[in-house]
Formats: sequence, C-alpha cells, structure tokens
Amino acid sequence: MTTPIKILLVDDHPLVRDGLRARLEAMPQFEVVAEAGGAAEALEQAGRHAIDLVLMDINMRGANGIEATAQFRQAFPRIAVLILSMHDKLEYVSQAIQAGARGYVLKDAPGKDIVVAIETVMSGGIYYSAALARQLAQPQNQDNQLTSREHEVLRHIANGESNKQIARALDLSVRTVETHRLNIKRKLGIEGQAELIRFAVQHAQ
Repeated sequence: MTTPIKILLVDDHPLVRDGLRARLEAMPQFEVVAEAGGAAEALEQAGRHAIDLVLMDINMRGANGIEATAQFRQAFPRIAVLILSMHDKLEYVSQAIQAGARGYVLKDAPGKDIVVAIETVMSGGIYYSAALARQLAQPQNQDNQLTSREHEVLRHIANGESNKQIARALDLSVRTVETHRLNIKRKLGIEGQAELIRFAVQHAQ
C-alpha cells in the first residue's frame, strides 16, 4: 500500500481548514497531519511532524504566506509548499515562486485542481491553476492599467522623491500623492514601500 502524502494546512480561518481537511481526507492518498493559523505555528508544527507538503494561504496575521514560504524553504527544504489563495494577481504568483513555492492554486478553482496540484508538486513538477496558467502564457505589461497621472507619480518615485517633493513637482497636495501611491500599489498587487520603489525603478520610464 502506498504511503499517503502527509499534509500541513496553514490558513488563519478554521472553517477553511475544516473544509480542506474534509476534502483531502476523503482520499486515501492524502493525510492531514497538522494545521496552523499562522507562520510561526506552522514552522513549529513542521518541526513536530513528518510533513511532505504545506498548503499555504497568503493572507494571515503576522508573516504572510509568501514570507512563511521563504522561511519554510530555509528551515525545511525537503518540504514542498503549495500556495492556496484567493489572489489571482501575477505579482503574488511571482513572489510566491521566488520564495520557493512549487505551485499556486486559486481558492475558487474546482476541487479537483487541489488534488492534481498536490500530485504534480509531489512528483517534482510545478502547478498553476488554469486561470493563472492562461495569464502566464500571455505577454504581460504589468503597468498598463495605471492612469497617466499614476505613471507620472511612479516616475518620480523611481527618482527617489518623497511625497512632498512629488506634490510640489506635480502641483498636487501631499494627500493626493499618497492616494496615487495607494492606488498604484492596489492595482499592481504591491504591499510594501520597498517593493513599490523597486517596481518603479524597474518599470518607470
């Protein structure tokens, strides 16, 4: 008899974990051996149990799933990490893969996708939900959804200017510049200021 794949569920919503556990444990090839509501607890559980794969959410209290994936890859390089998230932005997908995730499944994908994803990852492959795979197959111009004013703000951010300097240069209020920054980050799926500056330097023209 084949040994089941031992899985750690990491999501800060207990109801989500309950649903996943019920779905996975209905199949003999899977065994959910532990659960966690955040990164620190997940790492602790991985140290206690023999884990083959982590199903990791992105939005969690404390360290997010991408940061937790990087921590897992460093602490437990043998354990595969599969992201299971509601976010379909390619920015998140790229960050997750760079952090060491072996795949990315959308929470609204058909239930069979999770099964196929786990089996693909555990056989050494990389898996993306069909909707993400279609996006990845298309040429991407990630900043084409920004307005002309947001492009201007992005160029000034790339030059290392503060909100006050940008406001003066564009004859705007500081609050308006802050709003533009927030809109740019929201549209591009960017969270931190350092990440925004890095994107601006790479893409602003």
